Amino acid sequence: MYIAVYMKKTPLQRLKIVLLTIFLPILLLSCMTNKNKQQQILQTVPNVDLKKYMGKWYEIASFPQSFQKGCFSTTAEYSLHEKGFVIVENRCNKNSIDGKQSYIKGKAFTQEGSGNSKLKVQFFWPFKGDYWIIDLADDYSYSVVSNPNRKYLWILSRTATMNNDTYQEIVKRLESKGFDLSKLTKTQH
Repeated sequence: MYIAVYMKKTPLQRLKIVLLTIFLPILLLSCMTNKNKQQQILQTVPNVDLKKYMGKWYEIASFPQSFQKGCFSTTAEYSLHEKGFVIVENRCNKNSIDGKQSYIKGKAFTQEGSGNSKLKVQFFWPFKGDYWIIDLADDYSYSVVSNPNRKYLWILSRTATMNNDTYQEIVKRLESKGFDLSKLTKTQH
């Protein structure tokens, strides 16, 4: 019966039916996929006391980035500037734990309305990158930093080593937040 009705349509009407039959399901699937992505928006911690956050942090693990190639004993040191921004000093030893030290200095600016959990970091003007604090110990003994698309990830600690139970708890939370943990690499100190 459907074929008989279909055949009575003009060629243009038949083309519209075919196109709707093919593209409508694709459009609906696309909408469902976008909805799932929106539900997985990366959340930051609600509030960060910048004074407590300042000081030296040791990188415990990260998603390796090209600008950190060959880095060992990676650290980040933060200090508040009198003008309100954060001074960022990153260091690592190149190619071995005892290798020559590499150093870069930048600035970080808090994003208004973020409770200081979202910052923009700038090492080379005019470029700025997202620095989102997505996990933070109550006593500021560890921090986890990423960006909205989960391309970057750093697990930081106030000490060069981290208790394995604490590390595993952080990893479980990261997995529940949609991170691809196959890329996570521990940093050697």
